[in-house]
Amino acid sequence: MTSGVAIEGIDRDEALRREPLLERSNNIRWPICGALLQRRAGTARHNAVAWGYARAAAALGVHIIQNCEVQDFLWSGGRIVAVNTTRGAVRATRVGLAVAGNSSVLARRAGFELPLQSYTLQTMVSEPVKPCLNMVVLSTSNSSYVSQSDKGELVMGGNLDRVPLYAQRGSFHVTQSVVAPLVEIFPAISTLKLMRQWGGTVDTSPDNSPVIGPAPTPGLYLNCGWGTGGFKAIPAGGTVFAHLLATDRHHPLSEPFDYRRFARGELVDEGHAGVAH
Repeated sequence: MTSGVAIEGIDRDEALRREPLLERSNNIRWPICGALLQRRAGTARHNAVAWGYARAAAALGVHIIQNCEVQDFLWSGGRIVAVNTTRGAVRATRVGLAVAGNSSVLARRAGFELPLQSYTLQTMVSEPVKPCLNMVVLSTSNSSYVSQSDKGELVMGGNLDRVPLYAQRGSFHVTQSVVAPLVEIFPAISTLKLMRQWGGTVDTSPDNSPVIGPAPTPGLYLNCGWGTGGFKAIPAGGTVFAHLLATDRHHPLSEPFDYRRFARGELVDEGHAGVAH
């Protein structure tokens, strides 16, 4: 049991029984010695979840404006009172900044620097095949993972491309670092063709934990630095951020993640959990 999540260890034979396509030989770089199993784990369609939240928010009266780029901020009395967009100014008592990989860009326009780096997180999919995987499989030795979508595609990914970049595209060395261990662990997939790949920009903090709280510029509030864990943390992250915006006070869960922790040296080190999957 870790943080309330039930995880159990299984031996090599049980791992091979659950995923028959795993390589049975020990004469490979990453032999199967055993596994950790989380029975309640699963996959979710990112876009479906995002639109589900959007529709629920709209039903509550939230205005969602698409294709509306934020260009800069407007000040009054030493604090931010509006965002200037390509479709005009939007005024607000409190402005929340939750723009993932572009957090540092907008922070500079607000007059301060964030201790974040933006990297590309890459994913790729194979041609579709009949059902062959029973669960998400992650190799902790190299951080490569693979699962099978409802359409039969094998969805694969791994570590970040550690070159600070805003280009949302894949790179060959990351593709190679993901595919090489997977085809050794699952030899049967070595003949499949990769159909497409894409990249998204994520922002990472020095301690691999998010930044939630008031910004150095009055009137602006931060929700950024989630790295590769943002999607999975949205329910909790959204709840504490809503509390902050509504009350102008930290939720007890978000207080340790305040921007000022870096100046105090009170880091929240989540490096062990910073795996892209």
